[in-house]
Amino acid sequence: MRKSIATVSLSGTLIEKLEAIAAAGFDGVEIFENDLLFYNGPVRDVRRYAADLGLTIDLFQPFRDFEGVSEEQHQRNLARAERKFDLMGELGAPLMLVCSNVGTDVPDDDGRAAAQLYELAERAARHQLKIGYEALSWGTQVRTFDRAWRIVEKANHPHLGLILDSFHTLALPDDWSSLPGLPGQRIFFVQLADAPRLGMTPLTLSRHFRSFPGQGDLDVPAFLQAVLATGYAGTISLEIFSDETRSAPPRLTAEDAFRSLRLLEEQARKQPAQQDKTSGMLRRRVELFDPPPAPVIRGIRFVEFAVDQRNEGPFVALLDQLGFRRLGRHRSKQVSLFGQGDIRIVVNREPDSFAASFFLMHGPSVCALALETDDALAALGRAEAYGASRFDGRVGPNELAIPAIRSDAGSLIYFTDHEIAANFESDFEIEPEASPPALLTRIDHIAEALPDGRLDSTVLFYRAMLGLEPEASVMLADPYGLVRSKAVSNRERTFRMPLNISESRNTVTARSVSNYAGAGVHHIALATDDIMAAAERLKARGAEILPIPVNYYDDIQARFGLDDMRLEALRDANILYDRVGDGEFLHFYTMPFEDRFYFEVVQRIGGYDSYGAPNAPVRMAALAANRMSARDLAEL
Repeated sequence: MRKSIATVSLSGTLIEKLEAIAAAGFDGVEIFENDLLFYNGPVRDVRRYAADLGLTIDLFQPFRDFEGVSEEQHQRNLARAERKFDLMGELGAPLMLVCSNVGTDVPDDDGRAAAQLYELAERAARHQLKIGYEALSWGTQVRTFDRAWRIVEKANHPHLGLILDSFHTLALPDDWSSLPGLPGQRIFFVQLADAPRLGMTPLTLSRHFRSFPGQGDLDVPAFLQAVLATGYAGTISLEIFSDETRSAPPRLTAEDAFRSLRLLEEQARKQPAQQDKTSGMLRRRVELFDPPPAPVIRGIRFVEFAVDQRNEGPFVALLDQLGFRRLGRHRSKQVSLFGQGDIRIVVNREPDSFAASFFLMHGPSVCALALETDDALAALGRAEAYGASRFDGRVGPNELAIPAIRSDAGSLIYFTDHEIAANFESDFEIEPEASPPALLTRIDHIAEALPDGRLDSTVLFYRAMLGLEPEASVMLADPYGLVRSKAVSNRERTFRMPLNISESRNTVTARSVSNYAGAGVHHIALATDDIMAAAERLKARGAEILPIPVNYYDDIQARFGLDDMRLEALRDANILYDRVGDGEFLHFYTMPFEDRFYFEVVQRIGGYDSYGAPNAPVRMAALAANRMSARDLAEL
């Protein structure tokens, strides 16, 4: 399908917006009136510039508070419209969006509204233009598409049609099951937007939280499927208003926007073709995006850390304290492989490598994740289809080449499959095994800290590239501000990634972003089947465990009724506890490595499926107290 976007959806000047929209791959653009008002140049230059970029100008918007007014006001509105028609002629925009009236003194009179819109369409026809009527979800009288359609139908003018907007339909609790019954030829344009469900009025939600499809909670795929059922085969366009995108670089926003429409098309394609109302035959009227399917993720094959000569020793010592042993050294590079159970950690200090360049920018950090999939090349193909950048690193003779892309944070995501996994360790000179049985068995989840304003974009990245689905957002209280967390995961829960952002500068999340100079992994959760034994062994090996305030344990005894012996064992080991139904979650944390990242050890019992969010404020307070103690010692 043809893809368009409204200029109001991006930050920047009009020219910057057009350049970003074209670079992202869009076919057309909706011109928002304010963008023209703020443009210091002839309108015809905008038309020419858009054409040079390969963009059509599909729509001019908005024309407000037109229908249902007094006759005197109606004549003034028509005069105002004539000036806009002249402007549209210079702009080359064939369609004007007229949104339902939000004035305080609008009568409940569909007949008057239809008659006034008929006259507007008649004047538009003289200019070879069309009018699209859209119901605003906060309109004074007209709030729903079905009422807007009744008015358009009553007016019965060929140059007057309906504009549908997913936000205005889905933000209301109304029944919209009649949408597929609309005649597709009378739908002139379709706008799409998503939003979280926050329990606020549609107007407030619209002004601050409209997001791209795939970034919110609205069922935009079902809306698009209903639109296609009408026989509509025109342009689909994006119109959002978001506090995040108002400050985001326009190129990044445009790339997210285009990716969101592709994901939406893929979701719509999974539905059966619509049945033609007259012939009864099944057919698809439009071509929809068809990438390789989302990969089946069986787990995390390895995590790669970038280090330098100075901090390699302390980090390897930390791994040793956690019970990892060195499995081998790379045959030709300064890279070591560590393992325990099914967990593999790569420590990379190879000069002139991706890890080295990543280290120069971010310091000691996770520079890559490797996902074990059913088909590595198919996973790579899907990612590239969604606009990811392929990465080809330096590979020596007889060394394994692993398909990879750059993540939204700039780190790498490797794709492995059975064949690659079977040969992965062949690049290393494997050392004889000499270690006790593993207590840490696998990677449970990996948490990433994001710069403020990048949560929606990152969620969309993982949805499109890997087929992950977002979980519910939670707000976490840090001593220095709030942290918003939203996890993405696959259905099998073999890959989980909580994503965290904070507007406050001094929270644990914000400090991690500051230390990394960008997004980065701030903790890795390692699973165990016996957390008490794991805590005892790690302590015996010298691992520093984050101390938990003693008052916390009085609280969990009151909340969960734990017996005294179990409570004492948890307190002595600094283990946190949560319970949902019959499921239990026990976890503890190591001290941060250079105030950048730390490890978590977790045990899930009885089907517990979350991340211990009630304990997050305790953990962040403990981290803050530890940082203050370290600072006080440094000042002595």
